[in-house]
Amino acid sequence: MHRFRLLAALLALAVLAVPSAVGSGTGAIVISQIFGGGANAGAPFASDYVELFNRGSSPVDVGGWTVQYATAAGTSWQATALTGTIQPGRYHLVELAGGASGSALPTPDAIGSTNLSATSGKIALVRGATPLTCGAAPGSCATAALLEDLVGYGTAADYEGTGAVEALSSTTAALRAGDGCTDTDSNAADLVAGAPAPRNSAASAHTCSSPPPGGTADSEPATVELDVAGVLSLSLERATISFGSTTAGLTPAPISERVTVFSNHAAGYSLDVERSSFTPSDLPLALRSASAPTGGVLGPSLVGGGLVPVPVTPAKLTIGTTSATSPAAGDVWPAEVGFSAPIPSVAPGRYSATLTFTVIGR
Repeated sequence: MHRFRLLAALLALAVLAVPSAVGSGTGAIVISQIFGGGANAGAPFASDYVELFNRGSSPVDVGGWTVQYATAAGTSWQATALTGTIQPGRYHLVELAGGASGSALPTPDAIGSTNLSATSGKIALVRGATPLTCGAAPGSCATAALLEDLVGYGTAADYEGTGAVEALSSTTAALRAGDGCTDTDSNAADLVAGAPAPRNSAASAHTCSSPPPGGTADSEPATVELDVAGVLSLSLERATISFGSTTAGLTPAPISERVTVFSNHAAGYSLDVERSSFTPSDLPLALRSASAPTGGVLGPSLVGGGLVPVPVTPAKLTIGTTSATSPAAGDVWPAEVGFSAPIPSVAPGRYSATLTFTVIGR
């Protein structure tokens, strides 16, 4: 058994930029992300969104353009107007319909009310405001004169290339490879499902590699190697859990602390929690978790959903275990931190302790 705190592997690839063949577009502006799970149960963000990216070398004025959506088999398109200019290597975030559950998006560059399907649909970037009327069959939108880019996902009837992007979910988005640079006019090859990571115009610029100039050329092969390490990491909903002010005899309301675990360990992992003693006097800190992610099993002490005392190090409380790898978006363990009994009679002052979550590969 091996214990991991944080391990990540990163491979950077240079991608050749190729102009899009959709419509008569320049290929500079592409749809770089699609997320339709906003505010759904377990969704990381409260709103659907479409992210655009300028993979070219010149600014592009998108005033008068629209981002349009149609259902997987539909030909009725809902349009959201765009304004402004997208600089080279910059992103443009279009916030769409949402709700109260999940985190807010970064400040959007455009806002609409279209409600995207979380699993299947079609998104078009159009250099005009008139809604499209195509999309019932593969290639039906390819001749639309003002179509700049098209992405079909899930069971979409129309798409670029020979197939749509795989089906999405409330926790996954369609992500264009190369941070938005890859465009071979094949949705299935250019975009994959992954954890949503919306970027707006304030995000760091990303420059795409340029095609070589005309004339003579030379080339040399290079061997590419990659060692894929075991990945086991976690992230917390809150880095600081503050209960504010209270008095002896009261029991503060529990506070949410969702733990997300990312693991490629085939045998799964164990998620534990422990704490230090409160200073200057200890307090009855506790935790509860009412459910486990798909494939996970709650620790025996937490079954029933009650607040369970968190032991002081070196003792630990097992939140849960799995016996398989996590999905790309991670395993989410919903938890709440509170107190198992009213605050005892202690001297006035600030009381603090450290709560430590640990994931251990099996």
